[in-house]
Amino acid sequence: MRDGLTLRRQDERRAAVLQRVEAGELGVREAAGLVGIGERQLRRLLDTYRIDGVRGVVHGNRGRRPAHALPADLQEEVLALATGKYAGVNHTHLAQLLGEREGITIGRSTLSRLLQSAGLRSPRPQKRRSKHRSRRERYPQEGMLLQIDASHHDWLQGRGPKLALLGVIDDATGNVAGARFEYTEDARGYLLLLRDVCRKVGVPQAIYSDKHAVFWPTNGESLKEQLAGRRSPTQFGRAMAELGIQLIAAHSPQAKGRIERLWGTLQDRLVSELRLANVSTIEAANAFLPAFLLRFNRSFAVVPETPGSAYGPKLAVAVLNAAFCFKHERVVSKDNTVKLGEVILQLLPGPNRLGYSKATVTIHESLDHRFSVHLDGRLLPSKLIPLRKLLVPKPTPRAVASRRVSTPSAPWKPPTDHPWRLPLSVTKSQST
Repeated sequence: MRDGLTLRRQDERRAAVLQRVEAGELGVREAAGLVGIGERQLRRLLDTYRIDGVRGVVHGNRGRRPAHALPADLQEEVLALATGKYAGVNHTHLAQLLGEREGITIGRSTLSRLLQSAGLRSPRPQKRRSKHRSRRERYPQEGMLLQIDASHHDWLQGRGPKLALLGVIDDATGNVAGARFEYTEDARGYLLLLRDVCRKVGVPQAIYSDKHAVFWPTNGESLKEQLAGRRSPTQFGRAMAELGIQLIAAHSPQAKGRIERLWGTLQDRLVSELRLANVSTIEAANAFLPAFLLRFNRSFAVVPETPGSAYGPKLAVAVLNAAFCFKHERVVSKDNTVKLGEVILQLLPGPNRLGYSKATVTIHESLDHRFSVHLDGRLLPSKLIPLRKLLVPKPTPRAVASRRVSTPSAPWKPPTDHPWRLPLSVTKSQST
């Protein structure tokens, strides 16, 4: 440090070289080579050195506040928001929220430097991607392939029940085609999700899933399947086949990495925004999703290689409801009833047929728990029979008190004078 000026090692080296030039020990060409600049730049630097001395070697902006630096009051406001209202939000997401909700335009890198200087690290730091040996290319057109999965997470952070988020993402664009919260990951939730996608966007060409029991049969083969030589599809697989959607199984989580990375992003961003909106119920969470996904897709979706859409035409609601339901085969009893669990349906006589005894019919259970019976594609007239429950009267206290408790007794043994124990001759003499 000289005269309150801090010199760096490069500044000291330049000053020493310029001093040797002034003393006539070095020429301009040799000095420029030692400093690592051109001859013209060295002459300009030498002129400044002759006027200002060592201070002329130091850049004129050193120690000055940058013209584009954030004002101190704005920095304090950003730090207060980051530690208060938006606590736990990652730096990239926070920069977007400050611009959308607070009217504060700040770059992500600038915000990250400000927060890190205050000791606030991002809860989800950017990770460098590991090298992949063989990466699958995106499908070229939107609608050709949708990846489907669910994420079990504490989405409401203790404000409500733990939920499972079911979602589908387009492989070509990264656009989240649909999502919904459910209490658990089951076939009904997935069918509701795909029915909404087919109704709003269209029928996709293929679905890419893991080997969950909802999508693929996991139990042992039945005798009927062994005789047929093929496995019977699950309810979800059967619905996909009826709509002409190809169902493809992924053999590892990395194979469907696009939706796996989506869960990592949503478990950070969506959780924060649900907290900011004070969402605490599954109904409010599902109502919050459409607006969030609209903004999310604008930020993260990419342009596909091939323009246009490969989605099939939108189908009528009746056609979608006929596919997105549960179908069970049953044999009609002699009293023309069919039973599904605790549900009993009475078949009514039709104009051309009075009874359906021993016929194999299909029970359709809709996603809103309505039942209908079909035979060879025809809807049969039927009605729901209410389940009768036997009412067992409760015992009175007197009856309970008078009830005798039975205890196990020892086996009976005949006495010594019993005829069974006497000799046969004595028994005959007594009888005569």
